[in-house]
This record gives sequence, C-alpha cells and structure tokens, in this order.
Amino acid sequence: MKAHVWVLPKSTVLDPQGKTIQHALASLGYAAVKDVRQGKFFVLDLDGWTREEAQKHLERISREVLTNPVIEEYRFEIVE
Repeated sequence: MKAHVWVLPKSTVLDPQGKTIQHALASLGYAAVKDVRQGKFFVLDLDGWTREEAQKHLERISREVLTNPVIEEYRFEIVE
C-alpha cells in the first residue's frame, strides 16, 4: 500500500516561490496562469498496516512530521 501526501502553504500565507513561478510562466507566454502555489509531494510506501491503521498514522505523520502546521496544510490519500 502507498500513500500520497500533499503539503501546501495555507491560503492566508504568502507564497513567494509560487509567485516567482507564476511570473516566469507569464514571461514565457502562459499569462492565463493567474496563480501558483508551490508545495511538497511525498510518496510513502506502507507495509504491515491495515487501511484503518494507515489512515490514523498518516494523519499524525502528516501533521507532526511533514508539515509546519502554523503555515502549511496537507491532504493525503491511500492508494493500493
């Protein structure tokens, strides 16, 4: 079983990297891209947990290890 975890800056937090990427895209002719939020993507290979255990552990791992809860938010999905 694998888990995918996405971590992004909260919508209330400025994202200078995303803004830089958006400006670069506009200068390359992609002005239709009006906003970019730059984040992190993790793939975790899970072994030995049930789906329910994985859900519980991923919630804690995401909140306590992979994100800074003051400025970031996360979501995850379990894929088989």
